[in-house]
Amino acid sequence: MPIAFSRVIPILRMFDTAKAREFYLDYLGFKVDFEHRFEPELPLFLGISRGGVQLYLSEHHGDGSPGTHIHVETTGLVEYHAELAAKGYNYMRPGLEQQPWGATTMTVYDPFSNHLVFSEADKPSA
Repeated sequence: MPIAFSRVIPILRMFDTAKAREFYLDYLGFKVDFEHRFEPELPLFLGISRGGVQLYLSEHHGDGSPGTHIHVETTGLVEYHAELAAKGYNYMRPGLEQQPWGATTMTVYDPFSNHLVFSEADKPSA
């Protein structure tokens, strides 16, 4: 049987579930797919998604490390940027950057120092 890989789901470390929800759900527009705790007072493991992107957020020691960089290939980046700007989020006002490799990017930093770079390839000129 040939080798095939189907998807990657990054696990990002979080330290405050309220801040994580504010950033990922309220600001970035992700939705909760599942929540898991072994017991009510133990760390949360949270699955979230938006479109084709899935992320796991974890309070568990050893699950991911702060400062992780995630690159998300995106379509409609200008519209997404406008959506985020309209929210008036107090802690983040990302801009769009034209990159020399032929893409436009928007970088956001979560409250736990993780970087998410949303990137859209430039359309070929006619």
